[in-house]
Amino acid sequence: MPETPYLETREEVMFFDTDCGGVVHNLAYLRMIETNRTRLAALLGMKLRDMAQTQLFPVVIRTEIDYKKPAVLGDELVIEGKLESVERVRFWCSFVMKRVVDSTVLITCRQALALVQMPQGKPMRLPEDWAERFAHLAAVKAKG
Repeated sequence: MPETPYLETREEVMFFDTDCGGVVHNLAYLRMIETNRTRLAALLGMKLRDMAQTQLFPVVIRTEIDYKKPAVLGDELVIEGKLESVERVRFWCSFVMKRVVDSTVLITCRQALALVQMPQGKPMRLPEDWAERFAHLAAVKAKG
């Protein structure tokens, strides 16, 4: 079976990531996920410079997130991102955020994305080669 695209990124919780309660603010978690997802997109063939030239962007159309445990100032975090499933016009990525020191799961997240041609805002089909490259992920979604 082909490998599922997967990427780990690391973050350290900074002052600007925390709220008045001293824990990571929900928007900071999403920023960290965004960094992982952007780098994962590059593995899928959607590099930032190419997107800027073609004006074809993966756009988040749905986010599902579960906050399990809080991260705090100074925590080192690892974000694991992977391509979860592929459909005709959208794809799903999933993310798990853990504290490095004890591997505690802090966040689980799924995001649905669609390719959108700008500036028209026109949804586009996923690249033709994705059907073959990620057939094992399309089959998983069809069974679910």
